[in-house]
Amino acid sequence: MALIDHFFTRAVKRGELTVIHADGSARSFGAPDADLAPVTIRFTHPSVGRHILTDPALGAAESFMDGQLVIERGDILALLRLMTANNRWEDKTGNLTPGAFRRAFDNVRFRLDRVNMARRSKRNVAHHYDLSARLYDLFLDADRQYSMAYFTDPANSLEQAQLDKKAHIAAKLAIQPGMSVLDIGCGWGGMALYLHEKTGAEVLGVTLSEEQLKVARAGAEAAGVAGKVRFELIDYRHVTGQFDRIVSVGMFEHVGPAHYRTFFAKCRELLTPDGVMLLHTIGRAGGPGVTDAFTAKYIFPGGYIPALSEILRGHEELRFFLTDVEVLRLHYGHTLQHWYDRAMAARDQIVALYDERFFAMWTYYLAGSLVSFENGGLVNYQLQYCRSRTALPITRDYMAEEEARLRS
Repeated sequence: MALIDHFFTRAVKRGELTVIHADGSARSFGAPDADLAPVTIRFTHPSVGRHILTDPALGAAESFMDGQLVIERGDILALLRLMTANNRWEDKTGNLTPGAFRRAFDNVRFRLDRVNMARRSKRNVAHHYDLSARLYDLFLDADRQYSMAYFTDPANSLEQAQLDKKAHIAAKLAIQPGMSVLDIGCGWGGMALYLHEKTGAEVLGVTLSEEQLKVARAGAEAAGVAGKVRFELIDYRHVTGQFDRIVSVGMFEHVGPAHYRTFFAKCRELLTPDGVMLLHTIGRAGGPGVTDAFTAKYIFPGGYIPALSEILRGHEELRFFLTDVEVLRLHYGHTLQHWYDRAMAARDQIVALYDERFFAMWTYYLAGSLVSFENGGLVNYQLQYCRSRTALPITRDYMAEEEARLRS
């Protein structure tokens, strides 16, 4: 008990955290802060403190999931927001990082896990994306865009922001009439259908999720464009032919650093000589790291969020022009706030689909992701590539002009 109290004494300076131990004793930490709601938590088992100290992210998550860490005042988002606000990435406090042995152990474990061979990729994708379609309907927009929305105004609805995200990406692709597009990791098909609707391009979407494939194909049939927008259950490494444009949104996080060179080499091979690619991925604002134990165990096995330096090394020496880079700092935080609020409002439905433990796990995942963008070192990168230096205009004006046209 003394050790966990010492941890909270060091960890909480801003905001008020009250901890009620399993023996009924209580201690408060920190000081009132107008930007942080006060939080009270209760430990229902004496081992909770030790579990958290052993691995703070996984220990807190599993204790919360198992009902051994109960939030008496506030919610899981308020707790994680309070804790991470006290150790913001840009403040470089760094005094709460794990010890050298833990870092070395995690580096070995996660580097092994990130060797994401083709035979494991489909299983890893199914772990997350083949969950009940009803679950995603409860917290995503109607188009099931399961990636960062683009908020031209933070007050915009999630639906508007996701529509604006598609326009933002489409504008960077500079699609011309008659072109063909490959969508790597097409999700439920919304981006592919949007690109065809707005530009007339023929689109092939590929995914490793059988559930996503069913929805995407049904969407193309319902729109009457199944002959122009096709979806296939295939690994990107096995796609053949050439395409004028390639788009990939939210899939690169599942590739793994060991396969970045393979990914970029394959994309270059699939592009026509004047082809253009737009890659959208979550990224680390700092250098390479490791996937936290909670995410690797429960959410995205085999997943890894890359540093920009790792992405750049992936396409070095491939004669592939990196023509534009955009760093989006706050948009995913706004997106996740909408998802979290919708999931909380749909508590009864989610519990009915799965159970209380799953609901706790899912809301911990959404809340943890949200604060990683608010206070942690996560951002989004949009990177544009082309094979030829003359494939695109020499200024960025065309992007803004096309985005304005698409949004109108």
